[in-house]
Amino acid sequence: MPRSRTRNTTVSSGATVKALLQELEEVRARCIDAESEISHSGGELAPTYVDGARNLVHYLALRRKDLRSLQAGLTQLGLSSLGRSEAHVMDSLDAVIAVLRRLDGSGEGDGAIAFETRQKSDMSAHLRRHAERLLGPVEHDRVTRIMVTLPSEAADDWLLVTELVDAGMDIARINCAHDSPEAWRTMAKHVRRAAEASGRACLVAMDLAGPKLRTGSLPLGPAVVKIVPRRDERGNVVSPAKVWFHDGSGAATGSSNAVAVPILPRGVLSTCSVGDLVGLRDTRGAKREGQIASVEPTGVVVELTRTTYLETGTELELVTSAGTHVATVGPLPRKERAITLHVGDELVLVREGDEAVGHDNERARVACTLPEVFDHARDGHRVWFDDGKIGGVVVSCDGDEIVVRVIDAPPGGARLRGAKGINLPDTELPIPALTAHDEHSLAVAIEIADIVNVSFVRGPADVELVQSRLAAAGAEHLGLVLKIETVPGFRHLPEILLTAMRSARIGVMIARGDLAVEAGFERMAEVQEEILWLCEAAHVPVIWATQVLDQLARTGRPSRAEVTDAALAARAECIMLNKGPYIVSAIATLRDINRRMHDHQHKKQSLLRRLRAWDGDGIEA
Repeated sequence: MPRSRTRNTTVSSGATVKALLQELEEVRARCIDAESEISHSGGELAPTYVDGARNLVHYLALRRKDLRSLQAGLTQLGLSSLGRSEAHVMDSLDAVIAVLRRLDGSGEGDGAIAFETRQKSDMSAHLRRHAERLLGPVEHDRVTRIMVTLPSEAADDWLLVTELVDAGMDIARINCAHDSPEAWRTMAKHVRRAAEASGRACLVAMDLAGPKLRTGSLPLGPAVVKIVPRRDERGNVVSPAKVWFHDGSGAATGSSNAVAVPILPRGVLSTCSVGDLVGLRDTRGAKREGQIASVEPTGVVVELTRTTYLETGTELELVTSAGTHVATVGPLPRKERAITLHVGDELVLVREGDEAVGHDNERARVACTLPEVFDHARDGHRVWFDDGKIGGVVVSCDGDEIVVRVIDAPPGGARLRGAKGINLPDTELPIPALTAHDEHSLAVAIEIADIVNVSFVRGPADVELVQSRLAAAGAEHLGLVLKIETVPGFRHLPEILLTAMRSARIGVMIARGDLAVEAGFERMAEVQEEILWLCEAAHVPVIWATQVLDQLARTGRPSRAEVTDAALAARAECIMLNKGPYIVSAIATLRDINRRMHDHQHKKQSLLRRLRAWDGDGIEA
């Protein structure tokens, strides 16, 4: 028989029941020894998480050794391979050990299998109870809740919130990085009202922004607006460009797609009529002429058939039946410039407030928002910008400037703007989880929310900080969700969980946006699996977040890949959708996918429901 090429996954012909039993008993002993880690974590555990903490350290001890050969041996004997033991490690070990002892003749096994089945059920029930305590009930025909990020419009339109609740939203997420405390209060009020009207439970979660590292503002460009007519494939004008020349009163009521341009002096447009001409020379000196298509009390809509650039101060000649008048373009907004970067370019990060930003003669310069970066970045550390669109490596740092060489960018280069995220996966930054803005947001959350989501949790100290704030405010009843979105947060997840277990209502969000950038996109699938396993071992509910059905929410049409992703997400206790114009459709689709997966999958276990797909009727409806 040919020898297997799979490393460490086959049991040798000389392996015996006794050898497997000895190895399993050694594993069990390591698990018992690991229980001391609970007392070393400090603080008193919430009673509901005592079993979860013990099982967590058992699981960590179990996984500290490669068990693939052991699994192969157990499988050959028709025994459990421990591959689904996350929620009940010790019971799974004891059950297999009892059977091996019976096979070995050294024990009776005394009901071990029945005991294992009962205990597994009890341990899985812990997670279900914790999920319901934190996230609320789940509909009987699906396995996960749906969290939805509320758009800004939710503060003005309670009927929109009602649509979201009716579609299946179980938790409304308010992003404290946007809008105002007053808007947040109104959103929460609308959620409560909509939930009461629908007869469905819907909780409110407030997402603290956290110490997000971003690029600083870049210099403003000229106050110029570009006006372009629509052309066909041969360059012929299909429809003229429309400009709303107004006296400062805003957009045209009759032409919503017109570009708004203010005109001085005020009142100069009052003599204009439909058919009058407007002549000008644009910023390039090109002569342009347009015709007035409609007139309103505060302005006129002018149609132009050629591309035109207007800037503040551009002179216009209005040819009307009452004579010719001269006007000028009023103040136009200046847009922030972008920096274009290519592989091989160098970008200099400077402290916020440094005026030398933008392009100099040799390389671009941009500020970053956290001063701690300049004291802790080192040569060779990786840097990612704008959700991973641009990657680089630190080549020098002197405390005031960090020089980054671009090593990853699209072939044509990438444009970097202000307020874009910066990730430094190799740099340990000693920054607290709560900024001054977060402290104010937390005060509002204590007033109106059911759950607080804490961003950029890096270690147990961040959890302790939030717990102390909640305790001081008498708000320990609030749910606490820890967002894992950095490499340090992932690395310290066991300690983070043990610290969080001092609170009764806790959860983990796999924030896959920043986490994918920091850990590497190629590792993201592995990382999210490991977080799911560890949290199941701790009996801590998980929220699967970032870009779930994102294309559907934005465009109305899902991609095939994101539908598969949404199905995989059913292994979490909650799935988060982001906002978008088609969010109601995205909720309904996710609800349907989740219902279909309800009978097929629970965590890592495939459920063997009867399959009708090959009964002659084709794919089930």
